[in-house]
Amino acid sequence: MTAAYRADETAWVAALAREIQTAALDSSAVAERATGLVAAVRRQRQGASGVDNLMHEFSLSSQEGIALMCLAEALLRIPDDATVDRLIRDKISKGDWRAHLGRSESLFVNAATWGLMITGRLVATRREASLGNALTRLIARGGEPLIRRGVEFAMTLLGQQFVMGETIDAALARSQDNIRKGYTHSFDMLGEAALTTDDAERYFHAYEQAIHTIGRSAAGRGVFRGPGISVKLSALHPRYSRAQRERVLAELYPRLLALAKLARRYDIGFNIDSEEADRLDLSQDLLDRLAFAAELDGWAGLAVAVQAYQKRALPLVDHLSALARASGRRLMVRLVKGAYWDGEIKRAQVDGLEGYPVYTRKDHTDLSYLVCARRLLAAAEVIYPQFATHNAHTLAAVERMAIDLNVTDYEFQCLHGMGETLYDNVVSGDRPGGRCRIYAPVGRHETLLPYLVRRLLENGANSSFVNRLVDEKVKIEELVVDPLAAVRKTGGSPHPAIPLPGKLYGDERRNSAGLDLSDERVLEQLTADLEHLKNQRWEAGPRIAAGSSEGGPGNEIRNPAERGDIVGTARDASPADIERALAAAADYAETWHRTPPAERGQSLRRAAELLEVHRPELISLCIREAGKTWANAVAEIREAVDFCRYYA
Repeated sequence: MTAAYRADETAWVAALAREIQTAALDSSAVAERATGLVAAVRRQRQGASGVDNLMHEFSLSSQEGIALMCLAEALLRIPDDATVDRLIRDKISKGDWRAHLGRSESLFVNAATWGLMITGRLVATRREASLGNALTRLIARGGEPLIRRGVEFAMTLLGQQFVMGETIDAALARSQDNIRKGYTHSFDMLGEAALTTDDAERYFHAYEQAIHTIGRSAAGRGVFRGPGISVKLSALHPRYSRAQRERVLAELYPRLLALAKLARRYDIGFNIDSEEADRLDLSQDLLDRLAFAAELDGWAGLAVAVQAYQKRALPLVDHLSALARASGRRLMVRLVKGAYWDGEIKRAQVDGLEGYPVYTRKDHTDLSYLVCARRLLAAAEVIYPQFATHNAHTLAAVERMAIDLNVTDYEFQCLHGMGETLYDNVVSGDRPGGRCRIYAPVGRHETLLPYLVRRLLENGANSSFVNRLVDEKVKIEELVVDPLAAVRKTGGSPHPAIPLPGKLYGDERRNSAGLDLSDERVLEQLTADLEHLKNQRWEAGPRIAAGSSEGGPGNEIRNPAERGDIVGTARDASPADIERALAAAADYAETWHRTPPAERGQSLRRAAELLEVHRPELISLCIREAGKTWANAVAEIREAVDFCRYYA
């Protein structure tokens, strides 16, 4: 699995394409089914949620959509009302709300547009003659606080579209209408990664209470027909990272096992949710231990999410199938497209890594999803596949593959507030495998906004299927394109606008190379390098072009974190050394003055190359002499390399 972490995208996609071609999927039948689903959704559009239409109207391709996004994201982070008022004035006053009037069939959208246009007028610069003195006085007498309350209410209204309820009891009550339609649910207690032990403790008790409440409501329906819960491992431990692996396994595993045992007691599903790519191995270590836990014997509710946008998705599916067979436990596997794409791309670029852990094209992710889906269906005797998608073509392809493999025991999943319109056409049908589970977030307003922002980004992105699905200007045949056909057009090449991290700055300069300290191969090599250098005694002293240095007496340098470790000896320059150095500099000044800038730059670039060549020794010195962590040592060297190349 590790070998695929940052594999060459073109080669990896070519392998995926070969596998899906071998499957001989009936593409015409898939396209016909997908076309029917899209047409049905568009016919039902008038009955769709007003918020659905609002988000389509104010997409991220418009200045107004961006303004709404900025408000949604920023309100969470602003501690005082005065700053909120300034933000509202800044973001709403600049929007061209009038341009959206009458463009939507939804009364909700037009009403909201009138409100935003009027609000925009209220908070615009107060010198506009058309507003009149009355509106100016209204602002002065408290209009902005009223607007602030209105914006907060609007964000809460949007939140209700994507969050099932503020409490698990409220969410269960609201879920009853969906249950009558044929849906079941997986509840997720909203929250971001824990930063403190208190955070982790609070999330643990929230999960514990939720399992009790969900379990009592399940009424013995079992893990496949009844509700379940999704848990975020990074919410249960404040140091959920590879660097803290031993601590995490020792402290988090007992708590995770306790929650799983409680879910087993009620016979409900217990899903380990997606995390960022650098946490995948750690999550898998915990799942592997749970799979063999004797306390969970006889229970098929252990579940895990696999993100198809990761290059490791397919090897992970194979690993999970092997784990299920080895442990004698059928696992539930939730296949999703992926939740942190922009973050994964940015982190790889910022850290100067050798490649991306995710695909750079959406078509590649869609293709990966189909290959993973087929592998899961082929292992249905030990895997219960759960296909989370809002894409009609993906849905239709999964249905066709299941028919080809004669598998009926699987389900689809959709996010609350995003996929019900599509899946109403699936759960009401008579097709095998027509079950759908709604992923239902639960949380209060203060935990809502980070999740809401991700959902708005997903809905509003111009390439989003959800966004394009209700856009009548997009032809249906464009929506149901086979990802394999799209890959053939590009040859599986990466996105041209997303260069590899090393080429982030284009022709200007090369990005400094980082080390992925979540990659086991990198850690193994670095560990070996540091072990080889751990007894190295270094000598530091003045170097002078005009000859050898006299130097002063040597000072013993010890490791500040391990005082018994003598790093080496450092000698300070003597006054005579300094005089000789200054004289040598004066002698070479004219030569350097005549040196062309290009040649000077080449010297700096050569220095940068040497810093990277000798990275192991420099990392060792940063750790032993300065007491830096591995990550800080790598960053220190990268900063020096970047300085050289930037000034070159």
